[in-house]
Amino acid sequence: MDSLQNLKNKILSYTTVDEEHLDHWLKAYEKITLKKGETLISPGQIVTHFYYIDTGCIYYYKMDEGEIKVREFYTEDVFFTDLLAYVKEAPSRYYLKASEDTTVYAIKKKDTEKSFESSHQLERFGRLSMQEAFIKSYSRVERLNSRSNEERYLRLLEKRPGLLQRVPQYLIASYLGLTPVGLSKIRKRLGKG
Repeated sequence: MDSLQNLKNKILSYTTVDEEHLDHWLKAYEKITLKKGETLISPGQIVTHFYYIDTGCIYYYKMDEGEIKVREFYTEDVFFTDLLAYVKEAPSRYYLKASEDTTVYAIKKKDTEKSFESSHQLERFGRLSMQEAFIKSYSRVERLNSRSNEERYLRLLEKRPGLLQRVPQYLIASYLGLTPVGLSKIRKRLGKG
């Protein structure tokens, strides 16, 4: 149970949950270990799990005319999934892939729903974690549309400085809506290249 402590703490950061109840539902989580480059979800796959990342980094992307379009990076202590596919129980249009050795915990949607039915506290956690995922996704779209390339890069440096050491530059460039050459030019101009 010790390896689930981070997950337990994360759930408790949203709301108070009866310890015995929480421990019961933590048993529904399955540990998944991914090596760098391994895929968690591929396009066409029905998304039936909600995930918590314990260690490592997952990038969420799609292929568009042969080009990788990174939507998000998920790192330690975050809940994630392909939210639209998960909610609609539809095939994913995206990949979720490990950019480094990664450990995640997965819970099936049916187990999540059972836990919500059994506890208002867990239902509250579910609602708040889903809201947070939606807001992050919406905020990213807003930032991409309202900031210059340089502003987006500086914001990433400010908010997630460690990401630049963990993820290849071409993925960072894609995430920022840039080409690798465009990112390199910004880094040189700012003296960070």
